[in-house]
Amino acid sequence: MADYQLVDPHGRPISSRQLLEEEAVPTVTGVRSAWGETIASGLDPYRLSRILRDAANNETRDFLTLAEEMEERDLHYGSVLGTRKRAVTGIEPVVNAASDEDRDIEIAEAVREHVVEAPEFVDMLDDSLDALGKGYSAVETLWDRGDMWRPRGYAWRDPRFFQFDRVSGQEVRLREEGSIDGKPLSPYSFIVHRPKLKSGLSIRGGLARLAVWGFVLKAFTLKDWAAFLEVFGMPLRVGKYGKSAGPKEKQVLLRAVRDLGTDAAAIIPTGMEIEFIEAKGGSGNAVFGAMAEYLDAQISKGVLGQTMTTDNGSSLAQAQVHENVRFDILRADARQLSATINRDLIRPFVAFNFGPQERYPTFDIPVTEAEDVKTLVDALDKLIPMGMEIGMADVRERIGFAAPDEGAAILRAPGKAEAVPPQPPEKEAPAQAARARRCPSCGGYHALAAVDPGSELDALIEDALADWQADMEPFLKPVRSLFARATSFDDLKTGLEALAASQDTGPLAATLADLLMKARGLGDIGDG
Repeated sequence: MADYQLVDPHGRPISSRQLLEEEAVPTVTGVRSAWGETIASGLDPYRLSRILRDAANNETRDFLTLAEEMEERDLHYGSVLGTRKRAVTGIEPVVNAASDEDRDIEIAEAVREHVVEAPEFVDMLDDSLDALGKGYSAVETLWDRGDMWRPRGYAWRDPRFFQFDRVSGQEVRLREEGSIDGKPLSPYSFIVHRPKLKSGLSIRGGLARLAVWGFVLKAFTLKDWAAFLEVFGMPLRVGKYGKSAGPKEKQVLLRAVRDLGTDAAAIIPTGMEIEFIEAKGGSGNAVFGAMAEYLDAQISKGVLGQTMTTDNGSSLAQAQVHENVRFDILRADARQLSATINRDLIRPFVAFNFGPQERYPTFDIPVTEAEDVKTLVDALDKLIPMGMEIGMADVRERIGFAAPDEGAAILRAPGKAEAVPPQPPEKEAPAQAARARRCPSCGGYHALAAVDPGSELDALIEDALADWQADMEPFLKPVRSLFARATSFDDLKTGLEALAASQDTGPLAATLADLLMKARGLGDIGDG
């Protein structure tokens, strides 16, 4: 591969050696160590308030550690956050060419083949969506130089390896040992995703900050609930002994009562008894369970924007309404992630291999809202008879059905066959074409060959007209002679009367009679 100066999408020179180096590699110790102490254990409101205050002042390590632990410790928070991530990555992405020109189509195909369809690309999207909980994420692009510049893989980097600049609080920088300001990230070496869930600092916009108080309160609730169950979850066992029982008998009874809590079996001497007393401390579900369910519902609202698709007892109509709110969030997440991928990956890839472009192909995660097919069909059933013209392609797109391929089997409504163009009639077999008709002479029935009355009649007319000049010549010749010698109208009138009396019409009348009889016969056969 020939050497050339690598440039970015804006035409500025880029160091190829810098692209090939990994910058945010973890270390055993120091500011980029992947190991650290737990934060969630023993967390109380006072310590939590200090962690949140430090995070807002750019001391984010403890908060990011807590955000990671929340996904591991809280089943509900981990579930709804994972649902929101997978809702985006579960959509098939598309690559749109900048235009219909051959060059733009070629570039889009290269992006699709070498970037989007690579196996590691989807994992990179999952790692980028880690920003939903923590406010930002950084994935290092591992570039490879072969026949073309392309990512050979992507490395998720712990968000604790980074910090924000001390001036604006918006620029993500790499933590460096001994540097209070950190190190600026190398251009096009990282995919930095910062979803805009709320205005302000990115570190204050993550869902973990929104859900952390519910996480802490639920931890206290579950702890108190466990203590309640230890006291009131099992009945109290009381052993009774007689007045004459000595220390030895009392020890036997006490051991028997204790053994009932573990072995569920014991023996006692005659005269002693054990009584089970039900606890009257109230129902823990009514207090602690209701509190835990309430906190889970608030976390669902914060992460998904609704509760109907995660909790029981909801009607279908309610779930559909709340699902629409969730689609709004999904569309925003997909749009923001697509913008990040286009900025930090697609455009650099195109510039490195094809040079700066006036227009670049775009990566997109298309989100389409589920269509209520029944409502759509009912509306079409009412609108079409009223005269509204609706394109079939539009209806197919709304429902999600593609146009059938040529020759494919077609589903049709029962009793409604496809209109078939008329075919020319086939000749019937002699046995099927025979018809029986009553003979007027003998009164019996004779088989007659089937004929096509229309075709026979046309042939009869053609035969009759073929000799019309010879048949009419005996009548026309005297008339032409009369017109030639007549000198006045009276002479012509007198001559025509004489010709009418002297003309022999017998042969012409016989011919016409024969033709009429044949035509009548053809008509009778057609009616039969």
